[in-house]
Amino acid sequence: MTATVGKKTATAKRRFDRKKYGVLLATAVPRVITSGEELERASRLLEPFLRQETATRTPEEQAFVDLMLKLIDAYQKAHPLFPSAQPRELLQALMEELDLKQADLLDVFGSRSRVSDVVNGKRAISREQARRLSERFKIRVEAFL
Repeated sequence: MTATVGKKTATAKRRFDRKKYGVLLATAVPRVITSGEELERASRLLEPFLRQETATRTPEEQAFVDLMLKLIDAYQKAHPLFPSAQPRELLQALMEELDLKQADLLDVFGSRSRVSDVVNGKRAISREQARRLSERFKIRVEAFL
């Protein structure tokens, strides 16, 4: 019991019910995620629980959410959405995705020849250019170094 302004309010911590948790596990049958399809399935299973307020979840539901999030996180760490790329490759991919021309990057590189040299691999991206690219594309600066 906890005291609040002269009144006693009961605060009961709910006990973990292994049977209820077992029912959740038996329904979902969670396992290590090894494919995009399994990732999607896990995400669909988790979605209704994530819509709930955390405070309204039962201890069994919270344990299930924690387990599913760990499985999803492990898969995503092993299979990054954006594989690591060389700075030049990243820049080329961004330019292609956003339909940018070399001339669109003059504000970052200062001259057409510098843009061309970087895009064609003749010159590395400088720290200052990486900072400007980071600001422009909202990507961490290290990705361009």
